[in-house]
Amino acid sequence: MANASPDPLTPAALVRIEAAALTALAARLDGPMQPAFTRAVDLVAACTTGRGRILLTGMGKSGIIARKIAATLSSTGSPAHFLHPAEAIHGDLGALLPGDLVLALSASGETEEVLRLLPILKRKGDALISFTSNLASTLATASEVALDCSVQREACALNLAPTASTTTMLALGDALAIAVSLRKGFRAEDFAELHPGGKLGRQLARVRDLMHTGEAIPVVSPEAAMIDVIYEMSRKKLGMTTVQQNGQLLGILSDGDLRRLLENYRGDALQHTARDAMNASPVTLSADEFAARALALLEQRRITFLVITDADRHVEGILHLHDLWGLEMI
Repeated sequence: MANASPDPLTPAALVRIEAAALTALAARLDGPMQPAFTRAVDLVAACTTGRGRILLTGMGKSGIIARKIAATLSSTGSPAHFLHPAEAIHGDLGALLPGDLVLALSASGETEEVLRLLPILKRKGDALISFTSNLASTLATASEVALDCSVQREACALNLAPTASTTTMLALGDALAIAVSLRKGFRAEDFAELHPGGKLGRQLARVRDLMHTGEAIPVVSPEAAMIDVIYEMSRKKLGMTTVQQNGQLLGILSDGDLRRLLENYRGDALQHTARDAMNASPVTLSADEFAARALALLEQRRITFLVITDADRHVEGILHLHDLWGLEMI
């Protein structure tokens, strides 16, 4: 009699199988696998703090996960590249240099293409870390550190398709990359440098990269006549001007300040100087602040520009609300 087909699993049940695999992985990281994981973090951090790189390899679905882990490592400050095991034996092993660390992914630990690389990996590489479901496998026993990615079952009615096992590999790779970044003191500033494009890059843009500087900064002296103030504001087209003395900020004059001056003094308004009408307590910000912080300050104060100064109130630039529109943050 033919074998009965396996009972169908609902989509929710399949997701729960993968969730259970992740829960079991977390328990291992808190328990028996903790020393091995810490050793892996030590090796990766030491390698990438020097001049080494991480080369990740794996075949099939494991190779796809290895590519993603390589991308996560690189984006968090640990240079990493994917090395296809089949291509490696046809010349790509030249990418492996002394001091590099290899991270090999294989659920069985017996993937032929990966095992064929072991002799040269051990000879040229700094260390070998493996992600595998079989700690007694050839790959695991050849590794300096073998991390357990085993699962009770795959999220597949046949218990065959790599699903839960690749999910645990991916989660373990993410954990390793982030743990290394924390060990190395990776900061938001570093993340911003590595992500200049896309939404992340826009959110982490610096004020100094957006502000108007040099000749674009409107500036008048405190004794400047109002006709000169109006001319400078019109010429620089920012709807304001700084009032400076020896490069140091004394105050600002905005379109609103001019309107109030006209309302209060009417025909005599032009007889006043910049010092008479300026706001001596303008909102300022450091050039090293994130653009997101500048936007929050503009919205909080309901203003359209910020004067960018150093610690001694020397003017370094002007940031206008319009400068943030291109970042799609508004």
